[in-house]
Amino acid sequence: MEQRASPLETPGMYLAIIATKSVGRRCAPASSRVMALTKGGIVMRPTLVLIPGWLCDSVVWAEQVRALEPFAHSVIADHGHRDSLEAMATAVLAMDLPERFSVAGHSMGGRVALEIVRQAPERVDRLALLDTGFQARPSDESGERERSLRMTLLQLARRSGMRQMGVEWSRLMIGDNASPALKEAVLDMVERRSVEQCEAQVRALLNRPDATSLLRSIKCPLLLACGREDHWSPLACHEEMRDLVKGSRLEIIEGSGHMTTMERPEAVSSILREWLQWSNHSGVAPEDSERGAP
Repeated sequence: MEQRASPLETPGMYLAIIATKSVGRRCAPASSRVMALTKGGIVMRPTLVLIPGWLCDSVVWAEQVRALEPFAHSVIADHGHRDSLEAMATAVLAMDLPERFSVAGHSMGGRVALEIVRQAPERVDRLALLDTGFQARPSDESGERERSLRMTLLQLARRSGMRQMGVEWSRLMIGDNASPALKEAVLDMVERRSVEQCEAQVRALLNRPDATSLLRSIKCPLLLACGREDHWSPLACHEEMRDLVKGSRLEIIEGSGHMTTMERPEAVSSILREWLQWSNHSGVAPEDSERGAP
């Protein structure tokens, strides 16, 4: 189910006005920006689609939604029980969104974001990929090890429940300095997913398409971000993606593992806020480089 912040619940925002026009069989906003009446006056904010990763929900983006509220109208995708990245992307494109919007995806959500670009590149204003990957599952021993690990986690979920599986999974995902409160928040999030959703997303990831050629074709501004201690989707993978897309920028989130949006929310919100202000005409990030986010 689509989840988005209510204008009545979001501090500082009292009214959102969206112009619409007919697109096919549905009504979609004609502009990529939402007009909002705030205490400071009328402002135009871009629509930002935030896509969670494997076993994650809106909580993984909660701090960014709050921090970016003055700068973007955030909409969080829900993968439901879909068992392919392509189907997840199609579902996002079928949401009540403007013709053009910005997309940020974390982990598996980054792969879904790439599939959105594959299916409808003309609708994506800008793209942010956090702690994610782009290659298909290898056909060699490393690919078999990945399959075995994911199936072991799935079997643990069936046998002992989602929370117990989350305990094992989170050891691979969270940095060494994560607080007990953060670890509990991650486990609570995993526990809200069902075993059936876990199985569907395992299938989606094991059968993921390769996005190498897609990355080479990307023309919109691209931000890449990765936790320095992310061993699941390591920095080297993000450096490869940066090299495939001319003008992209790579930000390294210091002191974080795979769950950057929750481990270092201020740093992630800061780089996303800056990304939202990039020009979407040249497709080149300002001062194209690799940088570290404190």
